[in-house]
Amino acid sequence: MSADNAADTVAVPSGQPLDLIEVLADETPGEMWARFRFLAPDVARDLGRIDVEIAHQDMEHLCHGFAMDYLARHQIDAARIVISLSDRAVPFGEPDPQATQFFEIYRPEDGHCIWEPY
Repeated sequence: MSADNAADTVAVPSGQPLDLIEVLADETPGEMWARFRFLAPDVARDLGRIDVEIAHQDMEHLCHGFAMDYLARHQIDAARIVISLSDRAVPFGEPDPQATQFFEIYRPEDGHCIWEPY
């Protein structure tokens, strides 16, 4: 999958600036997972103003308002949607102990995002 406009800023309730880094299709878990990865400098642990609770609200908003629309537009049937926010660009699957990253998993069902606590 490709990010339509990877450099575009995406609006969220907290007002933090977000940029879509990439959209990945991942079948490693045994089913299609759509991963939406966002650059979110305001989640940085030392200087950021966004904590995990605010990030959760933003990620839920991104699932409902961005990811579901993206999947419908591209006719993608994903079993799970993963929304991630990172204070820096980290290659997928590579550790970066200096990075602050938040992740949430959702199950798309009847046009809605159902949060899947992990």
